[in-house]
Amino acid sequence: MAVEYQCRHCGHKIGRLEQSVVDMERLGLHTLSNEEKKDMVNYLSDGNIQVTAICEHCEEALSRNPHYYEMDYFIQ
Repeated sequence: MAVEYQCRHCGHKIGRLEQSVVDMERLGLHTLSNEEKKDMVNYLSDGNIQVTAICEHCEEALSRNPHYYEMDYFIQ
């Protein structure tokens, strides 16, 4: 089983953790609300978990261009 982190904006693969057992508390996912979990955590058919986050490049773009927060997608 693996936990895969992917950018919600550009789709870049941020990282992957290979673990036999996933401890949601250790990953910090227990701090998310139910709505945030629905939005950010996907359980894939292969048994892996995909977590959407924001990569460094998109975070930098958002900090330089705060009006991007108003858009659903800012990468064309």
